[in-house]
Formats: sequence, structure tokens, C-alpha cells
Amino acid sequence: MKENVSDFLVRRLSEWRVKRIFGYPGDGINGIMGALNRAPDRIDFVQVRHEEMAAFMACAHAKFTGEVGVCLATSGPGAIHLLNGLYDAKLDHQPVVAIVGQQKRAALGGNFQQEVDLISLFKDVAHEYVHMVSTPEQMRHILDRAMRIAQVERNVCCIIVPNDIQEMDAEKPAREHGTIHSGIGYKEPRVIPRPEDLQRAADALNAGSKVAMLVGAGALQATPEVLEAADLLGAGIAKALLGKAVVPDDLPFVTGSIGLLGTRPSYDMMMQCDTLLMIGSSFPYSEFLPEEGQARGVQIDIDGRMMSIRYPMEVNLVGDSAETLRLLIPLLKRKNDRAWRKKIEDEITQWWKTMEARAMAPASPINPQRVFWELSPRLPDGCILTCDSGSSANWYARDLKVRQGMMASLSGGLATMGPAVPYAIAAKFAHPRRTVIAMAGDGAMQMNGLNELITVGKYWRRWSNPHLLVMVLNNRDLNQVTWEQRAMEGDPKFEASQDVPDFPYAAYAEMIGLRGIRVDRPEEIGSAWGCALGADRPVVLEAYTDPDVPPLPPHITFKQAKAYASAILHGDADSPGIIKSSVKQIFA
Repeated sequence: MKENVSDFLVRRLSEWRVKRIFGYPGDGINGIMGALNRAPDRIDFVQVRHEEMAAFMACAHAKFTGEVGVCLATSGPGAIHLLNGLYDAKLDHQPVVAIVGQQKRAALGGNFQQEVDLISLFKDVAHEYVHMVSTPEQMRHILDRAMRIAQVERNVCCIIVPNDIQEMDAEKPAREHGTIHSGIGYKEPRVIPRPEDLQRAADALNAGSKVAMLVGAGALQATPEVLEAADLLGAGIAKALLGKAVVPDDLPFVTGSIGLLGTRPSYDMMMQCDTLLMIGSSFPYSEFLPEEGQARGVQIDIDGRMMSIRYPMEVNLVGDSAETLRLLIPLLKRKNDRAWRKKIEDEITQWWKTMEARAMAPASPINPQRVFWELSPRLPDGCILTCDSGSSANWYARDLKVRQGMMASLSGGLATMGPAVPYAIAAKFAHPRRTVIAMAGDGAMQMNGLNELITVGKYWRRWSNPHLLVMVLNNRDLNQVTWEQRAMEGDPKFEASQDVPDFPYAAYAEMIGLRGIRVDRPEEIGSAWGCALGADRPVVLEAYTDPDVPPLPPHITFKQAKAYASAILHGDADSPGIIKSSVKQIFA
């Protein structure tokens, strides 16, 4: 039987070493689904509950494997649903290819059912490459180019396949004028700066006496080099959220996260340094970086477009982080005066004591920080952590000590709600032997997580290690935004907007065949984590937490304090609780 276009698509994806596609069926992709059904040994199709989740999973697959993530959706509404997850991949610079169906070519332009101008729709999120297959001969080069460009540009590409094309016989392009004959395969090049620029960077770094380093996701494959550079320079290392797993948190000179969700040592280091070395990060908040002119700057990034847009750098080194550091390190002189490093280490030691005191401060009924603090020493070696946007990200950033060999990620550039559980599922498919732990608030769980627990229930028996844990902070509040309203706008809590229905997350998990653990007493948190980590199936750990515990920024400005006071004075319904909790946290 002759191969049709859909069969060719599946075979070609397999030749590109795609092992898994995340998606949801629909009549706009019936031909492709049939081809996947005929080739189960080539590609594993993972059925999600919603197309947005397929895009999140494709993004997470790219993050946790370095491979191209692939998602599949039907025409019209299915394609539209992909967009948020694809923007997550775009803003975090992940290689993802979206394959979407379309109505028959003859119907296009006729206001047909589910007809959407998909090329225009995807033109921004997949701006590097979005094309529709108009003839069977096009499929080869459109797929090849999408796969290659996604990797070259570390971005989203989109292929649109009308459903009549899907069923046509596959055709090899004719050898004639106006045809394209493409091939497969891509290897990342070795990108390194010029020797003279490396020397300029070394001169700047050697001249500094108070060097601060900031690392992001672009440094995830450069851990040994980052640590060696920090040792030579006597520097402290701050981490952007996407760079949490670059270096372990148990090292005495790692200051932890930076920004509103960051630590006091990271803030103080940036405010006092005379030299900044930024590696693989596009951290956006300039108020948490040195004041312009305060420090000399050196930046390393693979993408020249990201140079000097956060801080005016003296030297910009375009190159792979690990390769560039290997060339830079021999040019660095070890700093004999370690007073700056000693100061940083002393502040970090005190900070961890502060964090423990804050986590152990009483709350009603549970302090959310304590849930993360109790998990931290129990994290299994080599585990993978995913987190949602919201107040859970505060405690993930500050209270968890990531060790060497762990992986961790969340939605960085987009900071969207909802990816923690789909990220965890993708991580588990990619690394079935590793323990995966997702951390989410109740808002994100009600938005996306509950549905994707059904996906966990569908597939978990396929994983060689069943340990997938989903921790939910049940505080009945869209907590991050509630605190932002108070601290940024000076407005009291808007209950109609912020109150979230109380939902039995642990009981729901039990209902669908998973393990559910609910904890509402602080002294039971440790044993709850122990039970969850030892369970024979995936677990939902529901922590009934206090929404009034404030996610204190590393530095409280007068403007923030004034806004907070305004919210209380204007009749915030939770004023007694938030005042009491704030006093406990500040005292700690």
C-alpha cells in the first residue's frame, strides 16, 4: 500500500528522532491520527485533556531533554488552544514544533466551519517559521525546515496540514526548477567569542574586588565552569528562576534566587558589587541589578539579541556558556583577598537561619513556607521539580535547596498559571525512573491541574518508577495577586476576584485511583512528605495553608510599605490575619 502524506509525516518525524507527540484528536487531523495508529513503534502519542496542556508538555519535554518538543492539535479551536503553551516555549527559548490541522483547501476562504486563518494566528508565536502544506511534495521540506529552525533559533515553529492533504499519496519532489529537496539532521555549532573579547572580559573581571555572578537557564549545562569561575573570582552566585538548578543551593557562596521572589543576600550582593558577570540569563528586573554605572559588566549569552538589554555591559561575549567559560577561565586571576566572598557567605548563613525561622513561624493552620522547608531535606537524589506561577513560586524559589543532579523549571518569561502538572507529566515520560514533584497553588490546580491528574491516572502504570507527586497549597485564595494588589496598588483584597472555592484535592485524587494525602497540622507535614515519597502510585499532597502569610520581598521599599498600609486602612477583610502574620515574618 502506498504511503500517504500523514504516514510520511510520522516516518519523517521518527527519522528526526522524535519519540513522543503530545496532543488531542479532532476531525481536522484524522489522517495524522490514523498514521500514528499505524506506526505505534515509531512515535508514542500522549493524549492530554486540553491542547494547551499538549503545548506545555512539548515545552517541558524540550526543557528536560534538550530535544525538540512536538505537539499536535486539530483545526480551529484545537489550534487556538495551543497558543498559551506555545508562548511559554517562545518566551523561554525552547525548540517546539506545533502540527495543526486545517480545513480542506477547496473550502478555505469560504467561511467554512472551524475555518481560521492559522498562518496569521501563529505568525507571532511561531514567527521563525509557520507554513501550510499546499501540495504533498511540500511536506518533506516544510517539516525538515520546521525541525531544523526550531533547534537553530531555540523557538516555536508551526506546520499547518489541511485534512485533504493528509490523505493524499506522498510524493517525492520532482527534479525540476522550482522544487525543494531537503534532508534531515542538525548539530549545534561550537559558538565562542573572539580571543580579544575574552581578554577584555578577563581584564574587567580581574580588576574587580567585589564580583557578583548571575546565572540563568543558558548556564544549565555549564555547572562545573560556573563554579570554577566563581572560585577564582571570589564571587557569589545569584540565580534567575529558570537557572535554579545551575548550581546547588547548599554551597556557601550561592545566594539563591534574585528579584521579587529572591533572597536578601542576592539583593545585597547586587547593590554592593563593583563587577557583574551575567551568564545565560535574560532576568528582566533592572531594580534588582546594580545601579547603572555602579559596576563593570560582562555578559555571556548564546543569543546576541539578548546582550546589554538588562544592564549596559562593558563586554558582551556571544557564545555557548560552558565553551566560553572554558576559554575565559585560564585568563582569570585568583583573587587572594577573600573578604568579599567571606561577607557573602556570612550573609547566606544568616539568611538560611532566617528562612527556617520564617518557615517555622505559627500560622493558621499551616505556614506555606514550612511545606517547602520540610520537603527540602527529603528531596530524592536526581529528582525533577516543576512549579506553577503564584505564591508557590515564592517558596519554591527561596525554601528549596536544589542539589547537584536535580532538574527544575517553571514558566519563566510568560509566568503563566497552569504548567506545573503538565510539566511534571512530560518530565515523567522523558525520565520515567526519576521522582518528579510538581508544586502548585489551588488557583492553578483548578485552572489546569485537576484535569491533567486524569492524564496521570491514565498513564502512570507505564512508568518504571511511579513516584510523581503533586503538592497543592489549598489557601482558598489567588494569593500572589492578592498580595500584589496590597503591596503594589494599595488596594484591599477584592474578594469577588480573589476567593477560590475550597476543593477536596486529596479526595479527588483517591477518586481517580491515585493516592491522596491531606495535611492541616504543621507537625504532620514531615510525615506526610515521607508517605508521599514512599507511595506505590502518584500522589496528591494537599496542604491546607494560611493565605495571610506574606511573601516578603528581599527589600521592602517605602512605596510598598505605604501601599500595604493603604490596603489595611481601606478595610481589607483579612487585615487582622495579615497584620499578625506580617509581624511574625518580619520578627523572624
